[in-house]
Amino acid sequence: MSDRHRERDLSVYVHVPFCAVRCGYCDFNTYTATELGGGGSQAEYPSHAMAEMDLTLADDRAAGYDYDRVGTVFFGGGTPTLLPADELVAMLAHLRGLIPLAEGAEVSTEANPDSVTEESLQQLADGGITRVSFGMQSAVRSVLRTLGRTHDPERVPQAVAWAREAGLDVSLDLIYGTPGETLADVETSVKAALACGVDHMSAYSLIIEGNTAMARQLRRGELEAPDPDDMADKYELVDDLASADGLTWYEVSNWARTPAQRSRHNLAYWRGSDWWGIGPGAHRHRDGLRSWNVKHPSRYATTLAEGALPVADSEQVSSQDRLVERIMLELRIIDGLAVDEVPEQTRPMLEVHRERGHLDADALAAGRAVLTREGRLLADAVIRDLVP
Repeated sequence: MSDRHRERDLSVYVHVPFCAVRCGYCDFNTYTATELGGGGSQAEYPSHAMAEMDLTLADDRAAGYDYDRVGTVFFGGGTPTLLPADELVAMLAHLRGLIPLAEGAEVSTEANPDSVTEESLQQLADGGITRVSFGMQSAVRSVLRTLGRTHDPERVPQAVAWAREAGLDVSLDLIYGTPGETLADVETSVKAALACGVDHMSAYSLIIEGNTAMARQLRRGELEAPDPDDMADKYELVDDLASADGLTWYEVSNWARTPAQRSRHNLAYWRGSDWWGIGPGAHRHRDGLRSWNVKHPSRYATTLAEGALPVADSEQVSSQDRLVERIMLELRIIDGLAVDEVPEQTRPMLEVHRERGHLDADALAAGRAVLTREGRLLADAVIRDLVP
């Protein structure tokens, strides 16, 4: 047995970099058919991803790392469900042939409400997918138009019902803070999501990145920039409605009905576990070594055809940077951060933030720094005060 044998679960992220259209706010490494040019096509992608899995396993073993099992798998994008369901299932089966899935493994895929059918969802469930995360974003048509989303909001409950009938767990993802969106719009969207009976919900504040279509609209004065106070009001509304429906926050932007229904894959990231990143632009982490793939699908495909891992670059994260990341990530989750992990020079700030109402007093007395709701709204400021 390798001296770097891993008994804990490995997580695997598979990036499917294709979308039918590019949303106005999207800054992800995704491509429409017209953007791809030659090579790296959707049809070829599954075989490329499986080849990368083979090479990644060989690279791990050559470095003395071995894993007993895969605990979580996440197909993200892009829109993974633009690929036929049997191709997602084939990639999962290939991975399972390399490293066994843990009993009760969480296997998720992102999907747009208009990128699935009753039949495709049943295929995914039959093939080992256990969870689907729908990009609902909003239930208000004008907000969806501003975001550049193409689905009909009435499609969401139908897609959720199909997923439930197939035996899949379901999460709905929302975005709040879209220019022109009102508090009433947010209330409509959250209530519509909760009415679907889901046991997990994510709600992220809109961030307008500089190289997106929406950023260009802002610069031309066609849209109004989000207001931080308005964003805070909308976050509190989301939290109030989710809590009233029996969902509890477990990460600043995520709510679940029970601990068992939390996203185990995302928790693996927040807790600094090891993971594979498969696909163009995907990131990988192994015991403090972080690497990331080339971004464009054509170059990704060419590199794999040469029998090489498509890694663009890598870095060994220093112990200091790992500490900073641990503070940043663990403070965002409901379990919080052990007080002993906070550097001595910044530890007095824990009491300062308790007095300001940003940290839970009872949890702090028990040796853990856990954000209150007010603290969640100011999480970045709390983190800045705690990092050395």
